[in-house]
Amino acid sequence: MSFKKARVDAFVTAVEKRLAPLQEPQGKTAQERRRKAEAFDVVMTTELGITPIPAATEEHTIPVPGHPDARLRVYWPTEERPDPVTAAGLPILVYFFGGGFEIAGIDWVWWDATFRERARDAGIILVAGEYSHAPEVTYPAQPEQCWAVFEWAATHAREIGGDPERLAVGGGSAGGNLAAATALMNLDRSNRPVRLQVLEMPLLDMTAGHLDLDAQASLVPKALFRRLAQMIVGQYLGPGKAVRREPYASPLLAPSLRGMPPAVIYTAELDALRGDGEAYARALSEAGVPVTCLRLIGQNHGSGSYRGHVPAADHLHRDLVATLRTLHDEPVAYPEVAAR
Repeated sequence: MSFKKARVDAFVTAVEKRLAPLQEPQGKTAQERRRKAEAFDVVMTTELGITPIPAATEEHTIPVPGHPDARLRVYWPTEERPDPVTAAGLPILVYFFGGGFEIAGIDWVWWDATFRERARDAGIILVAGEYSHAPEVTYPAQPEQCWAVFEWAATHAREIGGDPERLAVGGGSAGGNLAAATALMNLDRSNRPVRLQVLEMPLLDMTAGHLDLDAQASLVPKALFRRLAQMIVGQYLGPGKAVRREPYASPLLAPSLRGMPPAVIYTAELDALRGDGEAYARALSEAGVPVTCLRLIGQNHGSGSYRGHVPAADHLHRDLVATLRTLHDEPVAYPEVAAR
C-alpha cells in the first residue's frame, strides 16, 4: 500500500486563499506583530462571519505577588447569570488562550466568540485567564498569573455558580503550555481535584526537543520554522538554557507526571507542535494518567479557527464540547496502573 505525501485539507486551503489578500506582512518587532495580529483578528472574523453570541460575563483583575496583576473573564452558559444559591453547581473550565506568548488575549473577537460558544454548548462556566505578553514581561510571570487565575476560580467556584469538585484546565498552543504548567503547580501547591486537562496543539517542550519539523516542512521551511521557534522561546524565557528545562516552562520534561489530571490532547498533522502533544500523551500514559490524543489529518496549527468553513474545525468544536460535557457526569474509575 502506498501513501500520498501529507497535504493540507482542501477546505483549509480554500479559506487561507480567501484570507491571504487581507493579511499585512508580519512586523519586525513583537509590538508591531501584536498590533497587526489584533487587527487581522477583526478582519478574519468579519470575513468568516464569526461573531460572539450573547452570554453573561463578568471581569475581575486579581493580584499576583511579585508579578503584574492578572485579568480574567467569567463566561456563563446562559444570557443571564444564574443565581448561585438556586442553580446547581456547574463544571468550571479555566482556559488560557494561545499566541506564542506574544500576541492575542481574551478580548480578541475569535477567542471571545469561542469561549461563549464552548460555555453554552457544553453547559459549563468558562473562566478565561489573561497573562502578560512577552517580551515586555517574561517567565515565570505567566505561569504564576495563570496559577492565580486557576486559584481564583477554585476559591470562588460556588460564588459564581460552579462546583469546585468539577474543575478542568485547558489551553491552546502557548496556552496549552500554561494549562499544563498550572496542572503541575496544582500538584505541587494545593492538589485540588482537577478532573481534566484539555490541550489543543500545545507547546510543551521549550528545548524544541520534540518538535516534528517534518510535519510542517511543506508549509514553512525547517530552517525558518526553527528560527521562529527560537525567537518565541527566547522572548519568553530569555537566553539561559537551563530555564528551558524547568517543569513550569516545559511541562513535558517534568521529572514525574504521576498524579496529573486525565487529559484529552488534540494535534494537527501539518503542525510541528504535534510532536510535543503526542510525546506528552505518551509520557502521561507511562505515568499512569488516563489520556487520549487525537491527530487531525490535513490540518495545520491554526485551521481549528475556521469554524463554519472547515469540516474538521467544526468537528473539533463538537468533540471538545462532548469532552467538556463529561464534567457533568461522575468520573470513570479507571484501575491504577504502574508507572513505567
